[in-house]
Amino acid sequence: MALFGWFSKENKETLDKGLEKTKESFFGKLTRSLVGKSRVDDEVLDELEEILISSDVGVNTTLKIIDRINERVSKDKYVGTDELNKVLKEEIANLLSENDSDGPSEYTIPAHNGNPHVIMVVGVNGVGKTTSIGKLANQFKKSGKKVVLGAADTFRAAAVDQLIIWSERVGVPIVHQGMGADPASVAFDALSSAKAQGADVVIIDTAGRLHNKVNLMNELSKIKRVMEKVIPDAPHEILLVLDGSTGQNAYEQAKQFALATSLTGLIITKLDGTAKGGVVIGISDQMSIPVRFIGVGEGIEDLQVFHKEEFVSSIFG
Repeated sequence: MALFGWFSKENKETLDKGLEKTKESFFGKLTRSLVGKSRVDDEVLDELEEILISSDVGVNTTLKIIDRINERVSKDKYVGTDELNKVLKEEIANLLSENDSDGPSEYTIPAHNGNPHVIMVVGVNGVGKTTSIGKLANQFKKSGKKVVLGAADTFRAAAVDQLIIWSERVGVPIVHQGMGADPASVAFDALSSAKAQGADVVIIDTAGRLHNKVNLMNELSKIKRVMEKVIPDAPHEILLVLDGSTGQNAYEQAKQFALATSLTGLIITKLDGTAKGGVVIGISDQMSIPVRFIGVGEGIEDLQVFHKEEFVSSIFG
C-alpha cells in the first residue's frame, strides 16, 4: 500500500530551501570560473572538475560526469558556456537514473503474512539517526499506520532517552530496557510487542558505533537472528543514516557499514546546513544502495522521500 512520497508544492519549497547553501556554493564557483569564457574547452572542464570535487561529489563520480560532458562537447562540436548548466544538469540526472538511485515515487509497505514491516536503522552517533527514526515514525503514523519503536542502541543512555522523547512527541509506543541492555533482547521484545498489538511497522534503533567491522557484523547478525525467531524474514529493511554535512566522510561510513551488513537503503541528513549536498550525487552513483530519504530541515516534516529528479532540479534551480 502506498504511504507517502508524492511531491507537493510545500515539499518542493522545503527541498529548495534545504539545498540553498549547496546551490549557492556550487553556482557561485561555477559563475566565477566562467567569467570571460565563451565556450566549453579543456580549461573550463578542468575548473568544473575542481568545483565538483570541492562540492563533495567525489573523484570517481566527478570524472564520470566530466567524461560525459566531454563527449557532448566533442559530438556537438561547439557548446557555449551558457549551455553548460543545462548539459551538466542533464548528465547528472542521467547518471542518477542509470544507477537507480532512488526507490518508487511513493514509499510502500509490502505484505508480510500479517506480520509488521520491520525496519532496522544503523549509523554512528551524531548523524541524526534517532531524529530520523522519530520523523519516519511520524510519517507512518500520519499515513494511518500503527508504529512501534525499539530502543536497541543501548550503548548510550542518551540514545535511549532521546528515542523515548521522540515516541512521546509522535505518540507511538516504544520498547526499551535502558542503557547497557542486550540490543538483541530489546529487538526481540519490540517485535513481540508489535506483533501482539497488531502493529504495521516496527522501527529498531541500533548500532550507534562504527567500531571494529567484525564486531559490528557479529552484533548486527545476532540482532537479525533473534528477530527472525519472532518474524521469520525480519528485518525487511536495513537503513543507514549518514550526515550529509560530513561530505566524503559520509561515503566512507557507507562503505564500512555496507561491508558489515546488507544495507537496503540510505537516509542522508542535515543537507540544509551544508554546502556539501553534492555528496548525495556521489553516494548515489558509487554505492549500489538506493538513497531512500533525505533530511532537508529541522522540522518534523522535513524528512523527505528522495526523488532524484526533484533533487537535481533544486540544485540547478
